[in-house]
Amino acid sequence: MVDDRRYVITFSCPDRTGIVARIAGFLAETGAWIVEAAYHADAQEGWFHTRQAVRADSVPFSVDELRSRFAEIAAEFGPEAVWRVTDTGEPKHAVLLVTREPHCLHDLLGRVTAGELPVVLDAVIGNHPDLGRLVEAHGVPFHHVPFPGAKDPRKEQGKVEAFEKVRQIVEGFAPDAIVLARFMQILPAHLCEEWAGRAINIHHSFLPSFAGARPYHQAHTRGVKLIGATCHYATADLDAGPIIEQDVIRVDHGDTVPDMVRRGRDIERLVLARGLRWHLEDRVLVHGNKTVVFR
Repeated sequence: MVDDRRYVITFSCPDRTGIVARIAGFLAETGAWIVEAAYHADAQEGWFHTRQAVRADSVPFSVDELRSRFAEIAAEFGPEAVWRVTDTGEPKHAVLLVTREPHCLHDLLGRVTAGELPVVLDAVIGNHPDLGRLVEAHGVPFHHVPFPGAKDPRKEQGKVEAFEKVRQIVEGFAPDAIVLARFMQILPAHLCEEWAGRAINIHHSFLPSFAGARPYHQAHTRGVKLIGATCHYATADLDAGPIIEQDVIRVDHGDTVPDMVRRGRDIERLVLARGLRWHLEDRVLVHGNKTVVFR
């Protein structure tokens, strides 16, 4: 039986000749058996990106040793080079943030239970208690962190305190992904910075169109013929972070706002699941506000 454990190398640096040859030569010298190799050269930005996956059982030393040796290779391409070496034998972990809408949460719980997503769900945090029973039925801890209502005189300070509780819970697990599964709360800038490259949001619109609140209402008013969803990394610029995945579905003049919401939920589920999977599999490389996704 073939061992399916992999070591995954991702690498980005200013483009120049010889990068592929150097990495390939290094892997050949170690005896690594390459099972996936993807490359992208961005001519406009002048950057090179690659993702390499090798059979772990073909490497005659530990993943830590592989990291140490690859660090020397990466250093040859300057201080701007960005790289990672991960081991698929080490499970990735995630924490989900939710509110009252269950569709994305239900989909992710089902995929994890069925073994379709390579992740351990450490916890789900909700700003309402509504989804607690659903989460706990899947054997996942649920944490209720209430947020102040719109008319609460302590709204701003209450939000600061609530987000601090959320931060403490999340960082207690040090997850590889913090998934805003229709959380419907705007992350403060300091959390966007702390969780950069880990906080994944699903927006119920094909961004950059109809950013912000009530996008289906905006789309209906505009009379669009396509609606969609966008999975992206959360940044301090609302709904403007690096995009991981998008998809659309056709609508027409006869569709009401509830029709659009219903159809849009189907797209949201798929787009979030795809985006999260690619993130967990180290297929997403971020450069500035753009991504390279090696599917």
